[in-house]
Amino acid sequence: MNEILAEIANCVEFGKINKVSPFPPNMKGMDGADELTQQALAAGVTPEDLLMKGLMIGMEKVGIKFRENKIFVPQVLMSAKAMSAAMNHLKPFFSDGSAKRKGVFIIGTVEGDLHDIGKNLVSMMVEGNGYEVIDLGTDVKAEHFIAEASKHPGSVIGLSALLTTTMPNMEKIVKAIKAQDPSKKVCIGGAPVNQEFCDKIGADSYNPDPQGVVEFLNKLAS
Repeated sequence: MNEILAEIANCVEFGKINKVSPFPPNMKGMDGADELTQQALAAGVTPEDLLMKGLMIGMEKVGIKFRENKIFVPQVLMSAKAMSAAMNHLKPFFSDGSAKRKGVFIIGTVEGDLHDIGKNLVSMMVEGNGYEVIDLGTDVKAEHFIAEASKHPGSVIGLSALLTTTMPNMEKIVKAIKAQDPSKKVCIGGAPVNQEFCDKIGADSYNPDPQGVVEFLNKLAS
């Protein structure tokens, strides 16, 4: 059992989606995350163990490598595809309540901003680390974040912005969320954002990379 979980973690770390996937070249023709997850479920491995001891181990390594500039966006996207191939087999167990996630993370790019690459990377990393991710997309207004959060008590909100011109909207959204529910945790990120801005607008966490978001969520969940 531990061997197949290690193989799944390895597939996620190096972006091996399935047997026919040519990437990475040194794993060509080998089973990928897709096949190995099916085999593990058939062998009686629980969805929670597959997530926590397989996918999460691989995605954590990806997050740390990305933070340290040892891999770049294309490799992260391949890892995310491998993770998604595995998650397709696990989601039915989580959606029917027979398996549990660590929490709910609601994310979106703020009103006026249509950039989504950074948001998507965070979404992939957070999902791969055991959370349900609700991605509201781009150009998201405060009321949309608030409405979604009201459906998920205990959820955490993530705001992304790539443009300096949309930073005032990020501030407006944080203040609207906090006015509605002062206890709601909000984390922010994006190229023009920093810790000073986070403190100024009253957000709870600023993270320069996806792994930082995961670490923030894990602290809240522990």
